Amino acid sequence: MTTVATAPAASSHAPAGRKRTSSGGGIGRYILIRFLLIFPTIFILVSMVFWLMRTTGDPITAALGGRLSADQLAERIHAAGYDRPILIQYVEYLGQIFTGNFGTTISTNRPVVEVLTTYGTATAELAFYSLLVAFIVGIPLGMVAAYWRDRGQDASLRVFAILCYATPVFFSGLLFKLVFAVWLDVLPVSGRASTRAELQMQMLPNKTGFYTIDAIQTGNPAVLADVLQHAVLPSLALGLLTAGVFLRLVRANVIGTLGTDYVDAARSRGVSEFRLVSKHAYRPALIPIITVIGLQIALLLGGAVLTETTFEWKGLGFMLSEFLKARDFVAVQGIVALLAVIVALSNFIVDIIAAIIDPRVRY
Repeated sequence: MTTVATAPAASSHAPAGRKRTSSGGGIGRYILIRFLLIFPTIFILVSMVFWLMRTTGDPITAALGGRLSADQLAERIHAAGYDRPILIQYVEYLGQIFTGNFGTTISTNRPVVEVLTTYGTATAELAFYSLLVAFIVGIPLGMVAAYWRDRGQDASLRVFAILCYATPVFFSGLLFKLVFAVWLDVLPVSGRASTRAELQMQMLPNKTGFYTIDAIQTGNPAVLADVLQHAVLPSLALGLLTAGVFLRLVRANVIGTLGTDYVDAARSRGVSEFRLVSKHAYRPALIPIITVIGLQIALLLGGAVLTETTFEWKGLGFMLSEFLKARDFVAVQGIVALLAVIVALSNFIVDIIAAIIDPRVRY
């Protein structure tokens, strides 16, 4: 009897211990795999850019061909090492990137790293404001659309969402400039700040490159207001692109959550529909938003090229278009490599947050 009694007890405790161990190892294994996937992602993107750029020839000929004599061009190509076998150049390029050396721009003769640090803050600031617009517009309107499901308000908001992510960002940018800068004359038409505000920020001893932070450091409210006014139209043009995606995601997931058993139980207890949407179905609907933020950051960085060009917002997107026009492929490779790193790291962070919030996210 004693033997029979103790055997089930031991077997009942063993699975519990194994279950806890596998659960702890599950998220650890997931984080490790997601981290290791960063490296092949960056490697593939950087390699694709290198080979696509080189299909037109060496960067010296692409940038300066026709402006130098044949002898001068050959001398520049030899000095830069572009007359060596392409595979050797490729391996050397990967080694330079690994050490943080992205080369020197051909058109401006500046280190690519200097270009990245100078203009990267502008793109980061624009991406932050655009995500803020996407959250402020997309999430509340998605909840409203779910609350008024299959009614006129819902149909109008769904059309609005389609227009947001289907309208080219350069077209919406030009439209905003026409309405708010030309017709109404209430917002600046281009740039990150006025000349007066930029001069005050340049005098700061510890300027960061983030105009909002630098404007706060000046202690002048007029400078901060000027910087924020310049950020409104570019942020709207780029942020509404993502807001449309968030709106439809929140709407679909809130509607799905409203059909679950625990929501039906709350409804049977007399909980109002508004409270069900705003309290019970709201948080579960945010999990899909978190999982797609990484993809949306990539979309924002891609849209930043058109947005920054439209509003002359001098960030990496603006400089990328300038270097493409100058056929400065060394600078283009460096900018795209940095953007690849940002997108890969953003997706990694988002995936980890999603795994912590939702235990179902595992490999």
